Amino acid sequence: MMTDVIIIGGGPAGCAAALGLNRLGYRVVLCDQAKFPRDKVCGEFISPAADPILQRLGVLDRIEALSPKRLKGVAISSYEGEEVVIDYPQQPGMDARPTSLSVSRYELDAIFMEQVKQVGVEVREQHKVTEFLFAEGRVIGVRGWDENKTSFTLKAPLVIDAGGRNALSLKKMGLKKESAGNIKIAMAAHWQGAQIADDYCYMHVSHPGYTGISSVGKDRANVVLVVNRQSMHGEKPDRFYTDAVMRNCHRRKILQDAECIESVRAIESLAFSVKPVTCGGLLLVGDAMGFIDPFTGEGIYLSLRSSEIAVEVADKAFKKSDWSNEVLKDYEVRRRQEFDKKFLLSRILQKLIYSRFFCDRVVRALKRKPELAEILVGVIGDLSPAQSAVSFKFLLRLMSA
Repeated sequence: MMTDVIIIGGGPAGCAAALGLNRLGYRVVLCDQAKFPRDKVCGEFISPAADPILQRLGVLDRIEALSPKRLKGVAISSYEGEEVVIDYPQQPGMDARPTSLSVSRYELDAIFMEQVKQVGVEVREQHKVTEFLFAEGRVIGVRGWDENKTSFTLKAPLVIDAGGRNALSLKKMGLKKESAGNIKIAMAAHWQGAQIADDYCYMHVSHPGYTGISSVGKDRANVVLVVNRQSMHGEKPDRFYTDAVMRNCHRRKILQDAECIESVRAIESLAFSVKPVTCGGLLLVGDAMGFIDPFTGEGIYLSLRSSEIAVEVADKAFKKSDWSNEVLKDYEVRRRQEFDKKFLLSRILQKLIYSRFFCDRVVRALKRKPELAEILVGVIGDLSPAQSAVSFKFLLRLMSA
């Protein structure tokens, strides 16, 4: 079968690319190995800056119909010290301070998939893509297996890999570069009956790692714990997770009367970067383009925005009838211009939070200097350019406050 674009992966990145290309009139086939709806480990809150993108994709009203929580900002504590509560900063032209959406990933992915199907994109669930097809140095299609273990082949001048951290491109082409240092593992579960004082994402840093806690409505909270894998000493995730979460006084206050209502879901090797694609006919979007440690916020905005950029580059390629690496590498250039500073901020924050001395100092500085706190949270919320916080001037003010 021949089509215009093949997309691997039906998460937010893949669906956003499918919706954008469909709106421009391109024929799209989207393949995912799962049967939807399905769940994933996720912080389950979406940066305020994602609202306009969700609106353009036609899914914001569907999300709002779920009556999701709207979070006002972030509350941070360092090693059981006092919490610092920081609202997202109001931006020029806004009538009020922005808020972030907190919605379960299960529901979010289902909404995206429903929208993709509704606009007429061909969706092939339970279709696992296992290899790329090549001709003259570029990707021209894919091959894989469907739910009946029957082989299928699809051809297109452009393939977009939105397969996440385990994307086919990363494995087949050796593009993945693991971050140096300790391997991180994230564990997540929903809790019923959590006592969350206000509509914020609560970030608590303490040994052996840090947590993000936020309400997702229906009296449920999503609790994500991130630690160095070696700190688990081989212990089973469920027991380790519960013990580590309840070891912190702020978490105990929120969760002392709550119940963890599901088994812990875990993912390893959180932070990694990706080498540039060297062949034509292929673009990587979402987590497949590199993954930042979740302390700087969720990755959904980055997934959506990378897909928007990919759609713009793909459209130019189709208008030129040229899907060579020379044309498509404009995506890599634009992606780096937009995201590299955010990735750098993530690495800086990781160094700080695993040192009690520096973490305490930063949190105290944020409390003393609200203007610095707003700059940092504005960047975390993707409202302000990352260079606002990734500068010698800002870091000097932060460490000397």
